[in-house]
Amino acid sequence: MSDRISVSPEWLVEAVSSVFAAAGLSPMAAATVADSLVEADLRGTPSHGVLLVPMYVERLRKNSVSTHERAEVVLDAGAIAVLDARDALGQLTGDQAMDLAIDKARTYGIGAVTVRHAFHFGGAYRYARTAAAAGCLGIAAANTRPLMPAPGGAAAVVGNNPLAVGIPTGNGEPILLDMALSEAALGKIRLAAQESRPIPPTWATDNRGTPTTNAADALAGLLLPAAGHKGYGLALVVDVLTGVLSGGAFGNGVRGLYADTSVPNDCAHFFLALDISAFGDKDAFQNRVDALAQQITGSPKAPGTDRLLLPGQLEAEREDAARRTGVEIDDSVLRALRETAGAVGITLSTPR
Repeated sequence: MSDRISVSPEWLVEAVSSVFAAAGLSPMAAATVADSLVEADLRGTPSHGVLLVPMYVERLRKNSVSTHERAEVVLDAGAIAVLDARDALGQLTGDQAMDLAIDKARTYGIGAVTVRHAFHFGGAYRYARTAAAAGCLGIAAANTRPLMPAPGGAAAVVGNNPLAVGIPTGNGEPILLDMALSEAALGKIRLAAQESRPIPPTWATDNRGTPTTNAADALAGLLLPAAGHKGYGLALVVDVLTGVLSGGAFGNGVRGLYADTSVPNDCAHFFLALDISAFGDKDAFQNRVDALAQQITGSPKAPGTDRLLLPGQLEAEREDAARRTGVEIDDSVLRALRETAGAVGITLSTPR
């Protein structure tokens, strides 16, 4: 098993930014993508972190990901819009789309934006949190290539489609739900395989449909949906909201991130913002949310439980601690980052 090392978040952002700049992005766009990936590591979700840099860069070099930094507006009609990402990095078009949804919500009370011909946008929480910080209830979702079967099925028909919801509170830290609709995200299984770690048997099957604890076998098999038919149903709904509604790819039209990296991923995204003040007094809403949160966190605990947490609370605490003490990354991830830097013609400085 690989070792983990601690580096400063500032150094890691600089390193990742320099790699993306050398791969053809502008300094501002490179920093945006780097911030997103490093933040995922800070929050304790390395499957969406710096681990992804080599794949992103490989796709940039093979032109299945473009260096466009803005999506094209295909439709702009009142409270809704449809964007064409033109295969740009998803963090760039995702920020653009959620900002547009927020602007529309301020005018119409609600803003809904779909994005087609898109690429992986990192952690979905990022966009829901942006909406919450702007005084909106935010939703962000994406579709992926099929990875899960329908109940009773033996073939992948829906993706482990991520869904995030951000809810403003009175204390500045939103309630932030972010989940994939499989029992576990594929990135977590890929990371376990890279580190030669076993996985729980509820995460995936092998290529015969049998539950497995071997991460390498799981990569050749099927993910299992969270909560069985419920997770499957939600994944189907997200595919409709993203790929079908946007006029983009859906179902088996979405390509795998790690499949043929010369072929565009062609996923789709959905962003929704609800302006809290359009529904009534914003402060009253936040007070009500805080009261609900207190009912939950102040409720009786089961034996052995130290505290009750709200969605996103643990990740926010991890991020805060890591920004002060350093972010831990696997040494294999750092080696891969250095190799990728060399492939684009630069040398990274010594971690600090």
